[in-house]
Amino acid sequence: MKGVVMCGGIGTRMRPLSYYIQKAMIPIGRREKPLLEYAVRLLAHYKIDEIFLLADYKQEQIANYFGDGSRFNVTISYLKDDPNIKGSLGALLNADKKGFLKPEDNFLVYYGDIISNINLGELMRLHREKGATATLALSPKYPVPVGVAEVEHGRVVEFLEKPDFGRPVSIGMLALNGKVLDEQVNAYKKELDIMGDLIPHLIHKSEPVYPYLTDAFWYDVGFLEKYEKLNDDILEEKLGFLFS
Repeated sequence: MKGVVMCGGIGTRMRPLSYYIQKAMIPIGRREKPLLEYAVRLLAHYKIDEIFLLADYKQEQIANYFGDGSRFNVTISYLKDDPNIKGSLGALLNADKKGFLKPEDNFLVYYGDIISNINLGELMRLHREKGATATLALSPKYPVPVGVAEVEHGRVVEFLEKPDFGRPVSIGMLALNGKVLDEQVNAYKKELDIMGDLIPHLIHKSEPVYPYLTDAFWYDVGFLEKYEKLNDDILEEKLGFLFS
């Protein structure tokens, strides 16, 4: 089973830290391990042992730390982005072009600024059983970070402080059938995105796109404020098993 970790951005939302450290290599938790190590260890835990790290900015920092992946019991390969094929979908198409991915593959895509204890084995099992073109990991409960008011006739008739969003939200992981690499999504755009372009395209074509609803812990570390608020105790409680 192949896993693709998207870690190619320059980390503008993590500045000034990302001026010096590749954003996926920023240390987290009391173990001071790189953010990306949690993703690699989670993939290895679920026997996804062929991992492709799609990176560009400061890729050397990643390669110097993870090497060939043998100390994590996986095989790691690295691919720099093609400046002529931009965006997350562009990175996948570049991996296809370079022979890293093939149309007959099923593979997992993991966004490198997410930490989670999601059961990737169950996600991939559902993907295969459904014969899905894409299977999205979704959280059914996502708190809106602000209070929400309902207004009628100029008066506030209801107010909820930080309610659930009310619809499942993406948590930055999905399984894909390799045939998507042959899809002509939008040849006119200079930058192509997996979630913003590929998934709506597949749905429009009535391809089988399925949800994998999960209550698993997940946290987006992609913003400096979120990084600063990451709770070391919760991180150890939810993901400490990866280091045992």
